[in-house]
Amino acid sequence: MKKLSILGLFIFALISFNSCETEDDVVFTTQDPEGFVFTNSVQDNYILSTSTTGNLGERFTWGNADFGTPTNVTYQLQSSISGDFTDANVVEESINNEIAMTIGQMMTIAIEAGLDDDPDSAAPNTGSFSVRLRAFPGDNGSGTEAFSNALVLNVELLEQMDTGGSEIMPASWGVVGSGYNDWGGAGPDGTFYTSSEADVIVTYVTLVDGEIKFRENDTWGGDLGDANGDGVLDADPDNNIAVTAGNYKITINTSTNAYTIEPFSWGIVGSAWNDWGGAGPDAKTYYDYTTDTFKVGVRLMDGEMKLRFNNTWGGDYGDANGDGILDQDADNNIAVTAGHYLLTVNLNDLSYTLEASDVWGVVGSGFNDWGGAGDDFALTQVNPNVYVGDLATLIDGEIKFRNNNTWGGDFGDAGGDGILDQDPDNNIAVTAGNYRIRIDFNDNSYQLNRIN
Repeated sequence: MKKLSILGLFIFALISFNSCETEDDVVFTTQDPEGFVFTNSVQDNYILSTSTTGNLGERFTWGNADFGTPTNVTYQLQSSISGDFTDANVVEESINNEIAMTIGQMMTIAIEAGLDDDPDSAAPNTGSFSVRLRAFPGDNGSGTEAFSNALVLNVELLEQMDTGGSEIMPASWGVVGSGYNDWGGAGPDGTFYTSSEADVIVTYVTLVDGEIKFRENDTWGGDLGDANGDGVLDADPDNNIAVTAGNYKITINTSTNAYTIEPFSWGIVGSAWNDWGGAGPDAKTYYDYTTDTFKVGVRLMDGEMKLRFNNTWGGDYGDANGDGILDQDADNNIAVTAGHYLLTVNLNDLSYTLEASDVWGVVGSGFNDWGGAGDDFALTQVNPNVYVGDLATLIDGEIKFRNNNTWGGDFGDAGGDGILDQDPDNNIAVTAGNYRIRIDFNDNSYQLNRIN
């Protein structure tokens, strides 16, 4: 790990301005730091990754700055690379006693300080910067002001590692129909991906009752179905394929037009999630083509878990010896403690990881009574900064997105422009139905595609 200490500890001096003898002089004061300080604690180290830039880094809270008379107070969260705030920059501003700082904002400061995430670079990937609060009455920032104590944040840019990558790529074919996306009216087609077999493409989709077929590049013309139900695709009239609701794997051989549609869902089951299946379906995994793995973001309870196929027993996997390889040995339940996790499973070699992770979810009157009626609908990060979830059953109401089932740094859409923001009055109105949800924190765009 490359290391560099960007700053040391520093001391602020309290300066008071004495009034002059004339009655016309204005008195400027500086706040006693003991009365205006951060009330939140900070982590020993903040891990910064390009895949989590939209996630909450830290939520800063503080006591009121008292200027001696009733007045509105504006607070600015400032950052400093040098540590003495001669280079102070404003991160965020608020009239309340709370400001959320994202991983992305931390990364911006770290990069400005000379850190990078390239393991082959001479530049360090660890260091520190400081933050403090500036307070002033009103909103013009002139005259009387006060400064809080400073906090030093130790940060580490997660170095990009060459994992060999997956040679799997999105294919030009997709799933379209009333059983998937209202024949294209409710979002893009379900993407197929290349596979290790030449001319064989595959997709993993959640379908609803209806019909489907397959087309290229989300456009009509040359689309294929199966008019006689013989398992070979054709372009005949009346060739829509009837499907029932569920999770499926669809495979097509593009050289022979042979295809299969089979139920397919690996998911978490256990006392840590759904009372071993007695309290709802398993936490299903989503496919990540960039690593050829299956992933799920989930909030677990203290207990045990394992992985099973299609919400049924038989052939389930655990980890008897805790070596990170799934097995079917006796006594192979995986013990977990309560928290938010990302499970990643490689079905090629049965390796898996279960790592503490931020989990974004849907909250609101349109789903769980703003958190009062159960957990948020969890989304899973399947590509860097891209989170997906389906199918979320919403009711008439409003929703927004928040991290780890807690408030602070939540996102809505005040302008209704399809871009997430943290503006006031940014709840998103929804009508009852089943939705496919996607958030892309690379550009803060999102999609709510109502299927039925």
